[in-house]
Amino acid sequence: MHDERFDKLAKLLVEYSIRLKRNETVLIEAFDIPDEMTVALVRAARNAGGIPFAQVYHARVNRALALEASDRQLNVMASHELTRMKKMDAYIAVRGSHNITELADVPPNKMKLIGKKMRPVQDQRVKRTKWVVLRWPTPSMAQLAGMSTEAFEDFYFDVCTLNYRKMQPGMKALKRLMERTNRVEIKAPGTDLTFSIKGIPAVICGGDRNIPDGEVFTAPVKDSVEGQVTFNAPSIYQGTAFDGVRLKFKGGKIIDASSNETKKLNKILDSDEGARYVGEFSLGFNPRVFQPMRDILFDEKIAGSFHFTPGQAYEEADNGNRSQVHWDLVSIQRPDYGGGEIHFDDKLIRKNGEFLPKQLRSLNWR
Repeated sequence: MHDERFDKLAKLLVEYSIRLKRNETVLIEAFDIPDEMTVALVRAARNAGGIPFAQVYHARVNRALALEASDRQLNVMASHELTRMKKMDAYIAVRGSHNITELADVPPNKMKLIGKKMRPVQDQRVKRTKWVVLRWPTPSMAQLAGMSTEAFEDFYFDVCTLNYRKMQPGMKALKRLMERTNRVEIKAPGTDLTFSIKGIPAVICGGDRNIPDGEVFTAPVKDSVEGQVTFNAPSIYQGTAFDGVRLKFKGGKIIDASSNETKKLNKILDSDEGARYVGEFSLGFNPRVFQPMRDILFDEKIAGSFHFTPGQAYEEADNGNRSQVHWDLVSIQRPDYGGGEIHFDDKLIRKNGEFLPKQLRSLNWR
């Protein structure tokens, strides 16, 4: 099954997202995707003069390995993968999933161990390579989105091949505004939150890290978060579905947390010292993503949304928080989700999900 949409997406990933140059090495990691797409990426890398490497994974095999993962096994795996990653200039991961909860019965302590051991590989990739990561449309994803497989595939390719270059001026204006801002205030049903973002860089995500893209993120000053927030987009984290997550903050720390899985929620927040502090605050504005589908790469970009992330901060927008958790929780403020307001230094910047300042209006979905 050859589809020219595969070639179009592969070309965007290789030429725009990672900007692969002649003789640069690129590792393509393919998780449960059609071989034709992996081949399209190999071809696109070759056309750009790059040197492609491909690794194919299957979730059921990964689960079998993870179930009994031992210290020694993970040490060998991590050192082998780190050596390879150090030889790569760029990295593309396309992740399909026949069953989004494939890892649900892997014991949490194993997931924790794997996360810890593979951390150096991830750090090498994030900090030292030009990387881009995306999902692949599968029937299980279509099901989560409440759509037919064909309609979902059409939606997916439409969203993923968006003209990100066109959004750059609006994103740059938002970045400048966020970097000038001290106090942020967010109000919505079940949400009354204040924090500072003073002195922390804002980072544009415009199709060069994750696809789909469309957000500008920063981080709150670690101990500045006060009040409470209710997330109206459902979430999936470590294989568990969470709904109606509500967090209460004092001095930057989550002092109370509840959801449909309150016990599991608190267990994740007790993973380590940094898990109860927030490492990222972001505004999402992809003009083609409207409904949550329990897939964070899509959900965190929803038009008219913001996300607030317990756990690890990114180095490019660093508030000093360190954790093995990084959990993007999303709240949508469009009128059909209850509306809401975001103020920067007492100025209304966004109402019911729409930006009001003139230079940001190009980021609105209509």
